[in-house]
Amino acid sequence: QVQLVESGGELVQAGASLRLSCTASGRTLRMYTMGWFRQAPGKERESVAAISRNGGMTIYADSVKGRFSISRDNAANTVYLQMNSLKPEDTAVYYCAAHGGTLLRDVGQYNYWGQGTQVTVSS
Repeated sequence: QVQLVESGGELVQAGASLRLSCTASGRTLRMYTMGWFRQAPGKERESVAAISRNGGMTIYADSVKGRFSISRDNAANTVYLQMNSLKPEDTAVYYCAAHGGTLLRDVGQYNYWGQGTQVTVSS
């Protein structure tokens, strides 16, 4: 199994940038496709971005394309989510997750989840 711990969430103003990190332990991260997800109060958890095992392919939700960027450093067992031009509607708990299959954004296909980190964007 792999254990995931997110960090980097905080309260920022609209237009600011943040970088979230997700560090893995237990098993090497290169074995997994990784994704970032978010859940706002009263809403379902939704996919934000995902990245293939070697980092060569990425996919994004339409709502974050051009503003967010997912990357990974397998040597450091860490996945990142760079978030630029943040908007109040980006406010949510952000989770990273891992699964052993191909690149996809389907929440239900991810097996391993972190505890989440809160991102709050004020207007």
